Parts: sequence; C-alpha cells; structure tokens
Amino acid sequence: QVQLVESGGGLVQPGGSLRLSCAASGSILSINDMGWYRQAPGKERELVATMNSGGSTKYGDSVKGRFTISRDNGKKTVSLQMNSLKPEDTAVYYCNADVFMPWGTESWYWGQGTQVTVSS
Repeated sequence: QVQLVESGGGLVQPGGSLRLSCAASGSILSINDMGWYRQAPGKERELVATMNSGGSTKYGDSVKGRFTISRDNGKKTVSLQMNSLKPEDTAVYYCNADVFMPWGTESWYWGQGTQVTVSS
C-alpha cells in the first residue's frame, strides 16, 4: 500500500505565508503527477497545484502568482509554498499522487488532509 503524509498548515493572518509538505511511502515504483487539492466547507474539491515527474506544473487560477509547488522525486516529496494568503484560501488541503506500483498497476492516492485557516 501507499501512504501520503502531510505536514504544515495551521492558522495564519491574511497576507502571511505557510508551507505544506507531503511525503509518500510504501510500494512505489514511481510517481507521475503529485500535488495539492483543497476543499472549503460547502464547496467541491479543487486543484491547487500539481507537478509531474518531469517538472511541468499546473496551478489553479486563484493561486497563480502566490503559491509555488516543488518536488523531490528521489525523496518522493512535494511541497507547497503559500504566500500572500487570503481568507478565501481557508480549506482542508489534500496531497494527491498518481503512483505506479512495482507489479505494474497504477492508482491515485490521497493524504488525510491538513487544515489551513487564514484569519485575523
């Protein structure tokens, strides 16, 4: 099995910064896309940012220019630097990974989620 363990998150004032990290472990041959989604109360889960194994990135429109995703393929980790945070960034942030297992199967996995609250 595969586990995604997130760290970071918490309470921050508007305009502040936070950094989220996620580490993958388990039966992993390789990871294609790895990144972050978020879900605010009463809203659907949405893309924040993802990066594939080649380094190509995708960002949600609402975070472009403020958030930066980075990844260490060797350590199987992904991080999200969040700057200029706004109250509307408040949500549970989930790590997500497209994992190839040694025996040839491919599955998507989710972390347990970490709360980010932006409030004064």
